[in-house]
Amino acid sequence: MRARRGRGYVIEWRLGVACDRGDSAMNAEIITIGTELLLGEIVDTNSAYLARAIRDIGLDLYYLTTVGDNEERTAAAISTAMDRADIVITTGGLGPTVDDVTRPAVARATGQPLQFRPDLLEQIAERFSRWGTRMSSNNRQQAYVPAGAIGLENPVGTAPCFIVETERGGIISLPGVPREMIHMMEHSVIPYLQERMGAPAIIVARSLRTAGLGESRIDAVIGDLERLSNPTVGLAAHAGQTDIRITAKASLAEEAEALIEPIVQEIRDRLGIHIYGEGTETVEEVLLSLMKEKGLTLALAEAGTEGLTGERLAGAMHSEQVVRRMVHGADWGELATELGLPGAVDVPLGDRAEEAAEEVRQAAGTSVGLAVLSELNDEGWPTMAIALSTDSGKQSRERGYGGPPEHLITWASTLALDRLRRSLLG
Repeated sequence: MRARRGRGYVIEWRLGVACDRGDSAMNAEIITIGTELLLGEIVDTNSAYLARAIRDIGLDLYYLTTVGDNEERTAAAISTAMDRADIVITTGGLGPTVDDVTRPAVARATGQPLQFRPDLLEQIAERFSRWGTRMSSNNRQQAYVPAGAIGLENPVGTAPCFIVETERGGIISLPGVPREMIHMMEHSVIPYLQERMGAPAIIVARSLRTAGLGESRIDAVIGDLERLSNPTVGLAAHAGQTDIRITAKASLAEEAEALIEPIVQEIRDRLGIHIYGEGTETVEEVLLSLMKEKGLTLALAEAGTEGLTGERLAGAMHSEQVVRRMVHGADWGELATELGLPGAVDVPLGDRAEEAAEEVRQAAGTSVGLAVLSELNDEGWPTMAIALSTDSGKQSRERGYGGPPEHLITWASTLALDRLRRSLLG
């Protein structure tokens, strides 16, 4: 092991992998390689898996990069990543075809020549023999890796993986096929990283889910918490809702949870009923669980929403026990016909929503009637109305919408479901 001092910190080199003790934590960058990713032809699920995998062992991830099948640009992306990360993990580009450029790109970025490895060729040949398939001549190029690389046997595919350790950091190259990449991470890469990182660490994350408040309004309430360093607090905005992510790093999961819990309670105290759930809970799941608990039933009428609210309710747990009737119309006229109501549009949208909620509740004999309407107003702007009907009476809310048109129905649906949830909670 060698050490280098400078600028007030100590860098320890372990087998060439740098651990910046001034920052006290190793960090990583993920590079996904493939022109099909840039063209949107396939969805990049590898990055999401890798991010979770390295998070769970306490390795910080600061950057995600995607580059096409071009050797020069891939080498440049790897070199840039090495300037800012201790560990660079690449996926893709390890196949036998001309456009598989990861091997020469890593060699170029690290200044190492490609070297033929007979042991890797034997592994490739063994895979084809086991599968009863003849190996093509171009598979031979998969046995070329940067000189000095650590070869990683790939028992579930033909592409050998490798690790290159330099004084700038470590590069781990994995296949782009998700099944192969996951196997290699779990059986080879995670143990390697844990050994290099020394003291065990884990990153734990929890999410609080809100509806009805925009990202900026939530930021105004908890902005001071977003400046914390451990745990950290961040926001993720979606159509109609905002998630609050609280993440902590510690040597044990219990210690990380202990850091997170008081922050979660503080956020709950500040935002109150705006928080409808945690983790992956959806507002429709929470709503139907609440209604089942209270012994309530629901009827729904919606128009101008493409039936999204009904789809969400139908797919949630307890739907069969709670939801009695759902009526959908492409517009108000169609919905009114289905419900036997006048189809006049000169009545305010909120009033029409109340009529629909009342009519669908009465017809179905349910505890609650919910109506969600969306249409363009006289000025041509999208507007929505949400109405509730119970034995105690009717209430509605009408509001405009200025966001992306493709998100309108999600907004309307989410706000309607959350409006009912809040009403049931008083």
